[in-house]
Amino acid sequence: MSQLLTVAKPRRNTELLLLVLALGMSALANALVNMNLGRTFDNDYFTQIAVLTILALAFHVVLRLKAKYADPVILPIVVGLNGLGLAVIHRLDITSGLKDAPRQWMWTSLAVICAIAVIWFLRDHRILRRYTYISLVASVVLLILPMVPGIGWSAYGASVWIKIGPFSFQPGEIAKITLAIFFAGYLSSNRDLILLAGKKIGPLQLPRARDLAPMLVAWLASVGVLIFQRDLGSSILFFGLFMVMIYVATSRVSWIFIGLGLIAVGGVAAYQFFPHVARRIDVWINAFDPAYIGAQYGSFQVVEGLFGMANGGLMGTGFGQGSPDKLPVANSDMIIAVIGEELGLIGLFAVLCLYALLISRGFRAALGTRDAFGKLLAVGLSFAMALQSFVIIGGVTRLIPLTGLTTPFLSAGGSSLLANWIIVALILKISDAARRPIDMSGLAAPSDPILPPAQMNPNNNHDGLSPQEVSAP
Repeated sequence: MSQLLTVAKPRRNTELLLLVLALGMSALANALVNMNLGRTFDNDYFTQIAVLTILALAFHVVLRLKAKYADPVILPIVVGLNGLGLAVIHRLDITSGLKDAPRQWMWTSLAVICAIAVIWFLRDHRILRRYTYISLVASVVLLILPMVPGIGWSAYGASVWIKIGPFSFQPGEIAKITLAIFFAGYLSSNRDLILLAGKKIGPLQLPRARDLAPMLVAWLASVGVLIFQRDLGSSILFFGLFMVMIYVATSRVSWIFIGLGLIAVGGVAAYQFFPHVARRIDVWINAFDPAYIGAQYGSFQVVEGLFGMANGGLMGTGFGQGSPDKLPVANSDMIIAVIGEELGLIGLFAVLCLYALLISRGFRAALGTRDAFGKLLAVGLSFAMALQSFVIIGGVTRLIPLTGLTTPFLSAGGSSLLANWIIVALILKISDAARRPIDMSGLAAPSDPILPPAQMNPNNNHDGLSPQEVSAP
């Protein structure tokens, strides 16, 4: 019987305790909405809390069966954020007369079921490496779909949706997953080629021209999204995703400088030649100018959100006591402003801490896993959530121009909710592989049979990693 180098604990009981706290937070938020708005605790309230509880516990049970060493903190954080978002959307429905909460409950149920299916059927995350170029093709198809006549649909100045009958969907949300899989597979397979010395200019070691091709493709794709779909947020997300993953794969600062240069060139060109980009920048700079506040697609939304958060102060006005009905698209783009007003700076800071903890646990899974593909995939998926959160929260607070991205797990939007739950499932699967006990051969026993026979040799480096990386905890 082989000795174990580490003795990892599944910590599923810890996860269950944290889940109870997260579900309690969701139930309390919904209760406060009902009490402050003078509504009774009807069957809908208890049904919704029961549905969220059943979904969360079902996910927990599946983790016990299929990924018992997965990170115990990720699922409770996501359930807490999702539950808070449902409460805020319910509160906005009451005052606005919209019916977005039932749709969000439906998407939550579908998203959790899909995430459970990923945990159940994906035996090992390294299987996804086989689909590197299929993922690239899928990404291209998903990004092109909104431009297909008959199903493409534009809203709020962006052409990023497809609409079939009463259902609309944003394919770009799924594309960020398939792009992450492609980048992880490509970079883990071609890392040595990319690292071959090119020209050296001062302290910078530049890559060879042929190795710049993937970066140029990523740059052109992000610019294409910006030009043809008028979606600044997705453009930033896709290119930023590739930049971070190639830097993690190569550790070369030269890639960062090249990427920043391409961003600068693309940004200046877009500002000069495309009016919708120039308008976003001008609105951001001149947000408090009356001419911009009153203009169509002007700064009214951002300014109203800032005044709302200022009205909330430190402690907030309380659920139902603010005035988010004055705020356009409050349940989607501006949901952070609603939370800032009604829960105050303390509540908003708590939400930001949850995001920071969620993303750090994703990076921790990347550090712990013993294959290059898993490391890059976990980093890419975690960074996608981090960048998406930064871009939308930065836009709401006027740190950067406002874009059309959603706040992960909080905002109304089924596409984003589905994609982010799948991301969470993939990160949990990678963290399960990372935290499994390691025997003296340096192999994680339950998952290694997927490796080719040559990589079953204990003296072999997994996916080109050093022995130190192979035995990382």
